[in-house]
Amino acid sequence: MKLTQKKIDDYQIELTVEVEAAEFSKTIKQTTKSLGERISVPGFRKGKVPPKIVEAHIGKETIINEASNTLLQQSTKKALTTLNLRPVTENKANVITNEEGKDFVFTLTFTPYPQAKLGEYKNLEAEKVVEPVTEEEVDKQIDAMRNHHANLIDAAEGDAIVDGDFITLDYTGTIDGEKFAGGEAKDAPLDIGSHKFIGDFEEQLIGLKVGEEKTIKVTFPDDYHAKNLAGKEAEFACKINSIKHKELPELNDEFVQKVTTFKTVDEYKASVRKSMEANAERRAVEAQQQAVIDKAVANMEVDLPPVMIENRITQIINELDAQFKTQGMDIQKYMAFSGIDMDRLREDSRERAKKEVLTDIMIERVAEAEKISATEEDINMEIAMMSQMYQTPAKQLVKYLRDNGQFEIVIGNIIRRKTMKFIIANMAGAKPNDLAEDFKGLEASVEKKDTEEELASKPSVQSVEELQSRAKKVINSRAITKDTAPAEETTETKEN
Repeated sequence: MKLTQKKIDDYQIELTVEVEAAEFSKTIKQTTKSLGERISVPGFRKGKVPPKIVEAHIGKETIINEASNTLLQQSTKKALTTLNLRPVTENKANVITNEEGKDFVFTLTFTPYPQAKLGEYKNLEAEKVVEPVTEEEVDKQIDAMRNHHANLIDAAEGDAIVDGDFITLDYTGTIDGEKFAGGEAKDAPLDIGSHKFIGDFEEQLIGLKVGEEKTIKVTFPDDYHAKNLAGKEAEFACKINSIKHKELPELNDEFVQKVTTFKTVDEYKASVRKSMEANAERRAVEAQQQAVIDKAVANMEVDLPPVMIENRITQIINELDAQFKTQGMDIQKYMAFSGIDMDRLREDSRERAKKEVLTDIMIERVAEAEKISATEEDINMEIAMMSQMYQTPAKQLVKYLRDNGQFEIVIGNIIRRKTMKFIIANMAGAKPNDLAEDFKGLEASVEKKDTEEELASKPSVQSVEELQSRAKKVINSRAITKDTAPAEETTETKEN
């Protein structure tokens, strides 16, 4: 096989593949034999049709085209493996010569996965900044809990809205006299002081009574998610339908004992502070770890093909659409409500997509450089954790992953996490015990022997190695830890 590369532009290449005539003739013979075993010809037993009869029955051109397709697929795989090329776009194949007795020649046009040169990824420094928890923040958290347990009491006739009230209202929004999408509602619920509405909308309602009307003037923030509204002045014609006053419970030992597991206000307050400080520490650690990963990405040299960013943008939007559908919406309804189009949505996702692609490339290169892989033990534990998470027997889960070609994704995620842990564990000042294992609590609950018994058809070492090679292109988990979303700043409470 002869291979010749030619650059088409900054990112695309054309690969010419020439397969010897003898190999093409061999493939034609094999194809003829295979077709002879599948077709039915009167006077011949199925599977026993001679080559000349096969050729006469279906035509030489059909056989050659079938052989060409077979050899094209086989030679493409071999050529890409030989040159260590991985397309990030679909291969555009063009057959140049497929005549029997001549070399089989075709071209492949595609954008290859970019070559990246790693910079420093060890001993990187990043400051850990823990935001102090103030007394005001603790009180605010406790007031939120009191607010959760507040009683709503119908306002007396003639009572006006005060801060903290719960109201319902009708409103119609206009900009320059024209209504806009999402700017109108009937009997909309609103907590005065929650600041769920833009600007000082809620404050302008204070003092109104049931049945009264008022036109509220506000300006949408410059960074408002609906770009067609951002920075614009709007008027909302409002009518108050109902007012309920909130009666907050007194913060005393009796209340604390009723709604929490603590006996005194001081105990509860200390617990809230401890929980908030723990969350502040966790957020600081995660921000520090993310900064280290970002530095490793910034130290890498790579010319990123724009198509990789476009592909990731599409993936992000598809994931967003899937999330909306779980809530009874879809991406089209979201865009209509937000007043944006697909072009705007894609542009808004561009920076995130670029960062994710660059991070993936960096992690893959570090994994290669440090020979980080997924062991059978890693895979068994991952399956065990997934089994508990999805409440599915491990053996059944293994079968599903195999049948749907998902094993390489599992392995890719394992390698990604191990690589990120490696980078973080090797940052400046890191200590061996600083990095907690993902899913630590879940791992502790999994009996290894039970896992091994249930994984009767676990992958062999050879298949693991094969899958690890395929997993390079699906290292797609985005989190440094299992859960990067901040936990609510709460402590244990009882239900009423």
